[in-house]
Amino acid sequence: MTARAGTSTRLLLIVVVSAILVSVLNQTFTNVVVPDIRQDFGATQGQTGWVITGYLLIFAIGIPLYGRIADLYSLRLVFSAGLIVLAAGSLVCALAPTLPVLVVGRIVQAAGASAIPALGFASVAKAMPPGERGAALGLLSSSVGAGAAVGPVLGGVIAGLTGWHALFYLTLVLSLALVPLALRSLPGASEVADAPSSLSEAIHHFDVPSGLALAVSAGLALFGVTEGQAAGFGSPLSWGSFILSLVAVTIFVTRIRGVKEPFVSPRMFRNRAFLAAAGVGFFFMFTNLGSLILVPLMLSEVNGLSATGIGLVLAPGAVLVAVLSPVAGRLSDRFGSRLLARTGLIIVLISTLFLSTVAAGNAPALVAAGLAGQGLGFAAINSPNANAAANSLPPSESGVGLGIYQMFFFLGGGFGPAIGATFLAIRQDAESAALNPFYMTDAAPFSDAFLLLAFAIVIALFASFGLPGSKKETVEQRDAMDELGSITQGDS
Repeated sequence: MTARAGTSTRLLLIVVVSAILVSVLNQTFTNVVVPDIRQDFGATQGQTGWVITGYLLIFAIGIPLYGRIADLYSLRLVFSAGLIVLAAGSLVCALAPTLPVLVVGRIVQAAGASAIPALGFASVAKAMPPGERGAALGLLSSSVGAGAAVGPVLGGVIAGLTGWHALFYLTLVLSLALVPLALRSLPGASEVADAPSSLSEAIHHFDVPSGLALAVSAGLALFGVTEGQAAGFGSPLSWGSFILSLVAVTIFVTRIRGVKEPFVSPRMFRNRAFLAAAGVGFFFMFTNLGSLILVPLMLSEVNGLSATGIGLVLAPGAVLVAVLSPVAGRLSDRFGSRLLARTGLIIVLISTLFLSTVAAGNAPALVAAGLAGQGLGFAAINSPNANAAANSLPPSESGVGLGIYQMFFFLGGGFGPAIGATFLAIRQDAESAALNPFYMTDAAPFSDAFLLLAFAIVIALFASFGLPGSKKETVEQRDAMDELGSITQGDS
């Protein structure tokens, strides 16, 4: 690598890591101040919930669409446009005189912010060779952990001193500051293989109906599980959303098999390594985010901790993610992804069973130990699993493939908290003994909820058997997919 290339790569990593950090901080900031927003606007809990729900729905829809754009058009311009849209939404939020205007601002924010993970991971995949991606992807994962650790504390301090509006002004300033750096460092259209020469040509090749069908199916699935948590999974809105999501998936599958230039090649869904990485990503995020929602509820209801105390319990796990993710990514470049990911899944499984069997209802220090174990496992899983997904994809489909991977990753993070909290409520209403036969304390519903999350990790462990076990196996699988793609294009 030349000195110039090394400098360019470092700048690209700085920009992408910083953008992901801003995106995570924007979300964790907002989660902290929802009670303040509710009080200022005199809104109900359900009305204020759209500040979070509206953002999540648009974010889920945007990720796969931006992933496809990454394969067809300039990452530099689209990523920069995403930052500008995020900044514009932040300005609307900061100036919002009413709750509906704030929700609109959050939707605009999500329309821009969803470009950041999709195009950020794609930029790293396109700019770096397979043997060097792991450490870079680990840095991206590290920024997520840092944002999760710092965001609630920093958001609470800033909001307490100046009010919640200042948090959106901060996102505005940080997003705009990254735009010139993104324009300088990210790949442009001339650096993307077979890139369309104009926006109109890119739209022509986009396969809009398939892309919208996939995006809408993700949004409806997330809306269904969110509505199920609020009104029950038997409510018409919840199961109706799931039915419509299945209809959209059916349209997507049918169309990509019948058009000349589909949104994504059907062969991606015959790629064992990619499907395994997507499955692992979904189920381990199901458990990770589910735990991060259940633990604060438990610490508040059972242990009576304040927000500050809860933050201290959560901090060690987030710090471990931030510190160890780059190390795990570097090791995945050297030894392959399967061993590290499976080791991490076993650690998460043991830690989640510890929360279910020992920590639930006991001293906060025990809860912190369980979450620290989950953080250690998360660090061992996340960047190697993303590395496996990136390495399994041919360069021509790395953008859309990583966008779909991020979509599954994000959906797991949406389903876990909703299903975990719903199961918790069911077990609280039942007022029965714990399902875990080894649990001996008096917080049985929480023990049961953690047991459910542990089951998701068991599924992820089975999925991990499809991950490549070595660098050689990764290369062989990717070359096989490239050859299949060439045969398919030749036949067409």
